Amino acid sequence: MIGEKESAADCSGYCPRCGREHYLDGLSARPAALALMNFFDKHGHIHLERPDSPPDSRTTTAPLFGPDRGKMFGVLLCRNAWGKEVVLHGFSGMFNGRWQIPGWVGPLFDVDDFHQCVDPVEQTIKETGYGIDREHKGSAAWIRLRHRRRRLSRQLMRAIFSLYRIPDFRGNIHTLKQAFYGKNGIPTGTGDCCAPKLLAHAAKKKLRPISLAEFYYGRANASATRKHKLFYPACSEKCRPILGTMLCGIEEFHGRG
Repeated sequence: MIGEKESAADCSGYCPRCGREHYLDGLSARPAALALMNFFDKHGHIHLERPDSPPDSRTTTAPLFGPDRGKMFGVLLCRNAWGKEVVLHGFSGMFNGRWQIPGWVGPLFDVDDFHQCVDPVEQTIKETGYGIDREHKGSAAWIRLRHRRRRLSRQLMRAIFSLYRIPDFRGNIHTLKQAFYGKNGIPTGTGDCCAPKLLAHAAKKKLRPISLAEFYYGRANASATRKHKLFYPACSEKCRPILGTMLCGIEEFHGRG
C-alpha cells in the first residue's frame, strides 16, 4: 500500500553547496520494508536481533495502537565496499522513550551528551511550570515565570540543535544549522526522522545507499495524514531541508577509504 504523495524519489533535497538536487530511489527498498511490517505483525515487537523473544516494555508495538498513536519506520538498502547488500532499519524520534534499540540505527547525536544537556534544563523548566501554576494568573510573578520558562525553552532548543552532527557522502560533517536549507527556522525534531538517521549511519559506516522506503505503522495520527502500513516520502518540513546536504556526493560515493 502506498501513501498519497508517493514518487520514485521519496528521498530528495537541494544542496546549496553544489547547487544540485540529490535523489535516492524509493522503490527498491519496498520488499525489505514489507518484510519489516510482517515482522511487526508476527512478533508484536521490534527487537530484530531476538525475534522469538516475548514483547517487553522497551520493544513492544502495542503503544503504537494506543493513545500515543503510530510511528514512521524506514528501511535503507545499501551496498558495502565489496558490493554486498546491507539493510539498515530506523524509526522516527524515540521508541517507547528510548533513542537506541538493538538492531536499529541511532540518533544524530551522542545520547549521553544529550541527556547531560537536556535533563537538568528540562527539570528546571518543569519546576518553573509548577511555580506558574501556584501564582495568580496575570500577576507580576506569574508573568515573570512565564517569561523565564519561555527563555529556558529557547535556550534548550539551541543547545539541542548544537549536538547534532550531519554527515554527507563527501566525508564532511555539518552542524544542523549549516546543513539546513530553508526560508523558515529549523523545526523541532529536525534530524530525528528515519531518513536522516539512516543516511547518517550509512555515511558513518561507509555504505553506499541504494534505496530508502518509509512507512507508518500503528494507529493513524490525529490529523489522519499518516495511516497504518502506508508508505510516505520524506517530510518536507524537517527532512528535505537537510537531505540535500546529506545526500551530497552520493553519486560518486563508493564506500571505500
